[in-house]
Amino acid sequence: MNSKFSKILTIIVAVLSLIGIALFINVTATDDLPASVSSAVGPLIVYSTYLFYAAVLITVVLSIRGMVKNPENLKKTLLGLTVMIVLLVISYILGDSDPVLNAQGIVLEGGEQGAASNQWVGSLIWYSLILVVIGGGFFVIDLIKGVVKS
Repeated sequence: MNSKFSKILTIIVAVLSLIGIALFINVTATDDLPASVSSAVGPLIVYSTYLFYAAVLITVVLSIRGMVKNPENLKKTLLGLTVMIVLLVISYILGDSDPVLNAQGIVLEGGEQGAASNQWVGSLIWYSLILVVIGGGFFVIDLIKGVVKS
């Protein structure tokens, strides 16, 4: 059954690839007129968007299926999500909600209205910084372990 599934999957991937290639050729074969290019690019973008949604859906479904089959993985996943949420809360606390200023220190037009979005932008910058520091720390630790073993 595994070889049948593999053959079916290969055929599906080949068909999806051929459709993508045909849409790409359609874009490259159009004239340089803006209207014809935009009408040719539209189907390719829609096709790509549907492929993206399908890939995300399949990934989420298979991940949930794997976690349900193995409760130990579910515990690890929940622990990882908890840590990520705690880091997000810390980042939100560190985030800045001050209005956007220009080089002279004057509030930009509309800059005072986006305090909530400013808070989230600052929070996500801090979140990224925290994750980079943690990842870099683990990289250095792994590097030192590798050097010590040698």
